[in-house]
Amino acid sequence: MKTKVVVTGLGVISPIGNSVEEFRDALKAGKSGIGKITQFDTTGFDVTIAGEVRDFDPARWIEKKDARKMARFTQFAVAAAAQALEQADLLETIAAEGEGAGQKRRIKGNAERAGVVLGNGIGGFEIVSESFRKLHDSGPRRMLPLTVPTMINNEAAGNVSMVFGTRGPALTQVTACASGADALGQALDLIRSGRCDVVISGGTEACITPFAIGGFQMLKALSTKRCDTPEKASRPFDVDRDGFVLGEAAGVMVLESEEHARERGAKILAEFAGYGCTADAYHITSPDPSGEGGGRAIRLALEDAGLKPEEVQYYNAHGTSTEINDVTETKMIKYAFGDHARKLKISSTKGMTGHCVAGGGGIEAIASILAIREGFFPPTINLDKSDPECDLDYVPNKVQYGEVRAAASGNLGFGGHNGVVVFKKYE
Repeated sequence: MKTKVVVTGLGVISPIGNSVEEFRDALKAGKSGIGKITQFDTTGFDVTIAGEVRDFDPARWIEKKDARKMARFTQFAVAAAAQALEQADLLETIAAEGEGAGQKRRIKGNAERAGVVLGNGIGGFEIVSESFRKLHDSGPRRMLPLTVPTMINNEAAGNVSMVFGTRGPALTQVTACASGADALGQALDLIRSGRCDVVISGGTEACITPFAIGGFQMLKALSTKRCDTPEKASRPFDVDRDGFVLGEAAGVMVLESEEHARERGAKILAEFAGYGCTADAYHITSPDPSGEGGGRAIRLALEDAGLKPEEVQYYNAHGTSTEINDVTETKMIKYAFGDHARKLKISSTKGMTGHCVAGGGGIEAIASILAIREGFFPPTINLDKSDPECDLDYVPNKVQYGEVRAAASGNLGFGGHNGVVVFKKYE
């Protein structure tokens, strides 16, 4: 019998709120977090908009001296992890070593049985860009001293482990835009296998830089038609969409075995019931247009969760606002859910947040848990007229309410990666 895995804490840093409460309220309100880019001068760029995290002060969660040694994506991850651990009541304050070292917050319980698995697609792009500029302009002696340890993908998981004192596995999942979902799946397996009692898991990304915007712009992947009305630019499943809007975010949750959570009297938010992953083996950027690969990932996740298709009420779609993704994902959902696909509530929260790469898998999984806990279906904003090939119920423009006993969240990544996670109401 599989070990039951439960969720006991949530943390969010996002374009629509830097707490779970702000994020939830924005989802219900259909609030757009897309605006003009402020992190760099966009002169000469066709794309001038993004889903930026606003009003983020790392000092709320991280010691200033530690934050200075972290790239932005790592700061997001540590901040979201702090929120999740606080909600889970898994932090204690201890005296730090060394004279004048003050106090540190450490994870409660057996740290050797606590792990971290975070998804990240791109790493510290702002660090890479700045160091390349200094190398080009002034030579290697002017490069940032911490270039390598701040830019590499694994530093988010490493820093979460160091800040909170977890001593079990500290792993990084890199499967492009599926990284967040796949990290959660790997965390699920760590607990089911008995290697960990607690895992801090999710996804983080911060790549709103000239290099990233320029690169995606050259792929013709980004929206350019509505830079003057940025809140209207991300339009999943809408016939008039013209590409995705890049975003940044971290969504992190605390996962535990049910036994561990109950023994310590934790408040259980949901059951993490299933995970499925597949590869399309088709194309470096485009999903298999048949939808079969992603559809199999959904089927595997449902099978892992012990659910029939008709037992799922909500599906948080990858929904990037690109023609190939939205049409393919509609086929995926039909492939996996059969006749139930037309009764299923489906939405893409990327209309509000933009495409947050690995961070998207984290915050979209959290949106699915909030849907279960509070009985609502987040809207797909800017869906004024559906693409004729996207003919399912995408909860257009306004929140809807109803019981959600089970919800799934799916993500697709460049390279053909498909990851799907399933959550259930805890009983």
